Amino acid sequence: MREQRVFYGWWIVLASVLIAMITGAFFYGITFFVDPMAEEFGWSHATIMWAVSLRTIELGIAAPIVGFAVNRWGPRRLLVGGGLMGGIGFILLSQTNSLPMFYAVFVFVALGFSACGSVVLTTVVANWFRRRVGLAMGLTLAGFGLGGILMPGVGWLVDAHGWQTASIVLGAGTCVAVPLLGSIIRRRPEDCGYVPDGTAVPSAQSASNDAGASGPELSPRQALRAQAFWFLAVSAAIGFMGMNAVTALVASYLDDEEASTGMIWVTTTFLPLASILGRMGLGWAGDIYSKKGILAWSVVLQIIGLGAFCYAPNTAAIALFLITFGIGYGGAIALRPAIQRDYFGRSAFGAIQGLLMGVVTLGGVIGPVVAGWVFDSGGDYQPAWIAFAIANFLSIPLVLAMRRPGTSKAPRQHR
Repeated sequence: MREQRVFYGWWIVLASVLIAMITGAFFYGITFFVDPMAEEFGWSHATIMWAVSLRTIELGIAAPIVGFAVNRWGPRRLLVGGGLMGGIGFILLSQTNSLPMFYAVFVFVALGFSACGSVVLTTVVANWFRRRVGLAMGLTLAGFGLGGILMPGVGWLVDAHGWQTASIVLGAGTCVAVPLLGSIIRRRPEDCGYVPDGTAVPSAQSASNDAGASGPELSPRQALRAQAFWFLAVSAAIGFMGMNAVTALVASYLDDEEASTGMIWVTTTFLPLASILGRMGLGWAGDIYSKKGILAWSVVLQIIGLGAFCYAPNTAAIALFLITFGIGYGGAIALRPAIQRDYFGRSAFGAIQGLLMGVVTLGGVIGPVVAGWVFDSGGDYQPAWIAFAIANFLSIPLVLAMRRPGTSKAPRQHR
């Protein structure tokens, strides 16, 4: 085999970043559709947020299925099919004329994007990296934050041409881009003559030895019996509750607080960009120091950010919110799958990641609906932000109590 100057795993990370960027635009971009659709159809914020919760329910149900599917059939089929399905669904969204149709199409889009989302992409990264899994996870998952780069364009499309046209443009772009990028992905480094992190494989025996050196390799059933699985899942569900609500409602909330259009655009753009710093920076730190210790600090940052968000549209409060909440939740997103790789191995990573996401998304279901209900009941979102901050604080002991299966005390990581 001709020697490659750049490990192919990094090309896979690049393709994964771009796929995540496109699907991340769906996650963040919904905030621009809330007010126009509410005005056109007379729906309440809580009614529209049920679509976000239905999306999250679907992701939770589909995640274990997608996880087992990617372990069995590999990532490329899922990425190509999911990209086409999500893009077509976005085009169909432009034809929405009733609430049942809106819910049905939204779930259809979410189903497509679940096949090319974090479960598939993190499984690919876990297969290709071991020593640098934190950095690789951080870079890959930063792609979802990079979707924020597209937010000014999405906002402009919705404002200038209407939400229907914006849906068509986003759908057509997805149908083309995601399948092309998915064709670059390869399942495992061994298929290309390498082991994780790019070391050439001189023999079958050396590949086996390297795989065995990476720590425990648990089956999905064994992972479900491990205390660490449930501590990781529940703490992540609590974090996702607030994150899903904030990212879905940030534009609507700032508009209700009479923030300027410029502040809304800056916030919706820089929130995902700030999360990129967390995903890459805290993911990299997790390769050097204790991953669960860094994860606990990321939760603290989210708590500070939620508190600052209550004082919007004060400029200093928004700046503090962007820095702390963005970096905090971004770091948590990168660190949790890296911890999973360390604790449970890579042989069943997709299936275990799917099971974890099935639990985690329960928090995502609760968050937007609770926030929408709080607003419809009292005309303000601040009580919801405070409740999410308290819930995050209560999740910190779960993070610190996590232990790798088979150990009585979590080992500290050093380089």
